[in-house]
Amino acid sequence: MTLRSIDAVKATAVGFGVYAGLLGMEHGYFETLQGNVVPKGLKILAVSPSELPFPFGHEPAMTVVPSLLVTGILAISVGLLIILWSAAFLHRQYGAAVLLLLSVLLLLVGGGFGPLSLLIASWIGATRINQPLTWWRSHLSVDLRQALAKLWLWFFAAALLWVPAEFAAGQLFDLKNDHRQMLTNLNLMLSYPMLAFFVLSLIAGFAHKIQRQMSLDKLPSTTGSEAALSA
Repeated sequence: MTLRSIDAVKATAVGFGVYAGLLGMEHGYFETLQGNVVPKGLKILAVSPSELPFPFGHEPAMTVVPSLLVTGILAISVGLLIILWSAAFLHRQYGAAVLLLLSVLLLLVGGGFGPLSLLIASWIGATRINQPLTWWRSHLSVDLRQALAKLWLWFFAAALLWVPAEFAAGQLFDLKNDHRQMLTNLNLMLSYPMLAFFVLSLIAGFAHKIQRQMSLDKLPSTTGSEAALSA
């Protein structure tokens, strides 16, 4: 399999969906560590300060469940469902609709606010998997489309590696969580380029798929020659 043969839209949607499911499960794991306690409100911190292994933030989330333990178990369960659905069923007729429902459910049971942006991008991609992308064909110039198609894998990799890179940088420079919110605010600023890579991955994926479709359209048909040989 070559890069040109990959359905970039499907790969982007599946990759973002699986990644979001993993992040939701991570939120759920740390919520279970806080035990069977009643949250103070809808908004919670998935990771308690004493258990925070990351240099940025406290994994903000929300839950409608009156127990952090049960919240965590549900977040892990729904995150796993999102992973399985994204990997195996996202391209099917109701793939995008089911993903949207699972995304809302994950948000309500402590899956975190961060994974939601990934799930939105995954859902948008899922709605375009089996579509001809006519609007994008007419609004992306040939040169821009070719350039974006070549950059798709780089945008996609940057989107997936942004959070691990933040974690690695925090470990490398021995950054500790700042209760005065300085590092949390820095993390919010760093999230804007990450969101840009989500958008660029989708648009570049559309361009890549259009280029792939056009290449397939140019392939010579063997139907006539096969029919002649069989006659």
